[in-house]
Amino acid sequence: MAALAVTATACSGLNSASGEQQFSGQTLTVAGTWNGAEGKNFRKVLDGFTKKTGAKVKFLSSRAQGRDDFALFIRDLRKNGKTPDVAMVPQVGVLQQFAQKGWLEPLPPRVELEAARNFALVWQNYGSVRRIFYGLYFKASHKSTVWYSPKAFEKADVEPPKDYKEMIANGQKLADSGTPAFSVAGKDAWPLTDWFENIYLAQAGPANYAKLATNEIGWQDPTVIKALKTFGKLFKGDDLVAGGGAEALRTDLNESVGAVYGKNQKAAMVYEGDFVAGIISGEFNRKVDKEANFFDFPPIAKDKQAPVISGGDAAVAMKKGKQQEDLAMSFIEYLASPKAAEIWAKQGGFLSPNINLNLQAYPDETTRKVAKSLVDAGEAVQFDMSDQAPADFGGSAGKGEWQLLQEFIRDPSDPEATARKLDQAASKAYLDASATGTAG
Repeated sequence: MAALAVTATACSGLNSASGEQQFSGQTLTVAGTWNGAEGKNFRKVLDGFTKKTGAKVKFLSSRAQGRDDFALFIRDLRKNGKTPDVAMVPQVGVLQQFAQKGWLEPLPPRVELEAARNFALVWQNYGSVRRIFYGLYFKASHKSTVWYSPKAFEKADVEPPKDYKEMIANGQKLADSGTPAFSVAGKDAWPLTDWFENIYLAQAGPANYAKLATNEIGWQDPTVIKALKTFGKLFKGDDLVAGGGAEALRTDLNESVGAVYGKNQKAAMVYEGDFVAGIISGEFNRKVDKEANFFDFPPIAKDKQAPVISGGDAAVAMKKGKQQEDLAMSFIEYLASPKAAEIWAKQGGFLSPNINLNLQAYPDETTRKVAKSLVDAGEAVQFDMSDQAPADFGGSAGKGEWQLLQEFIRDPSDPEATARKLDQAASKAYLDASATGTAG
C-alpha cells in the first residue's frame, strides 16, 4: 500500500504542487442529468476543478435537452461522435450496462486510493463491475427517511416511532385527531418502489434483499408476498393514506410533500428521500429546521435493523484518447475529495457518502442529521433495488414494477396475484437484458 501511495502522489496532478494548472488550455466534457438549481450547483463544483487545474469544463445536461433516459442520451452522443469524457451515471444498472458494453475505462490506482480514503467499501463495490472499479459515487440520496409535521404530531400527542408497528399505531392516532397519517406519491410510481424496498429490507433482511435485487429468488417468494401484505395494509381505508390508493394515484411527489407542508395540510407524514427537504424549502418556502423534521424508516422485524437504502450518481470515465483519459481521471479523483463535495454541500440539495466531508458544510441541522445517518450506516447501506434492475422492470413508467405497484395500491386485496405478475415481468426483463448484454 505504501508503494501505491507513492505512485498515486507522483501521478496525480491534484496531489502535487507541480500539477497545479497542468491542464490549462484543455477542455473536459461532462454529461449528467442535473438541470435548474442542481445544474447550477454542480457548475460550481466544475468551476472548482477549473480553478485547481486550469481545464475548461463543458457540462451536458440530459434533462435540459428534454431527455429522461440517460443511457439513451449517452448512446446517442456516442453515435454522433460526441462522447463525453466523464458521465455522471444516475443508476447502478446503467453503470453496469456501460461497463459490459466496453464503453468505460477502469479507474486507476490513484483514484481507488482516494476513494478508499474517503468512502465506505460498499460505495466502491457499487461502482465496480466484476471487481473492476469504474464508478466514483459523488452524490447520494438517503431513501429511508420519513418526514413529518411537528405540529401534527404534537396535536395527536405522538412521538417519532421506534418500530413500524408503532408508526402505524401513531398513524391511527393522527387520523383520529383529524389528520390522515401519510400522503403517498403514487402518480410518479417510483416512490412506490421505494416504499416496498424499505418494507422488504426491514422485514426480510439484507441477504434476501440482495437476492431479490438480482432476481435470484424471484418475486413469488414468500418474503415478497409478506412485504406486499404489509404495504397493502396502508391502503385499506383512508385513515393511513390521505384519500387511500385512489388519491395516491392522483398525487405526484411535490404534491405529496405539499400535503404535509403546504398551506392546506392534508396529511401528517410523507415518506421519501433526503431531497424532500429541498422541496419543503424550495417549493413551499418552509424553514426545514423549524417547521419540519424526519425520522429514519423504522425496523419491522424484531431481529432486523432499520433499513438504509440509498441511490446516487457515479462519475465514470468514457473511453476516449489517452490525453483526455488523463484529464478525466484527474477530474474523478477531484470528485473523490472532501473539497469537491463541500462546494455543493454548502449550496444545499446535496448529500455525499464521503466520510471525511465535514458535516458543518451542510446548510442546516436537518441535512446534517440525514447525512450523518447515511454515513453512520457504513457497510449496511443497500442500493435502491429498482435502480439495479433492467429499466423495463424497475425504471419505466407504465410497465414493470412501476405499473404493477400502482395497480396494487388501487386494489391491495390480492398480493399473491401481484407477486405473480411482478415475477413474470421481472423474468422477462432480466432475460431480455441478458440477451442484449444490458443486464443490471
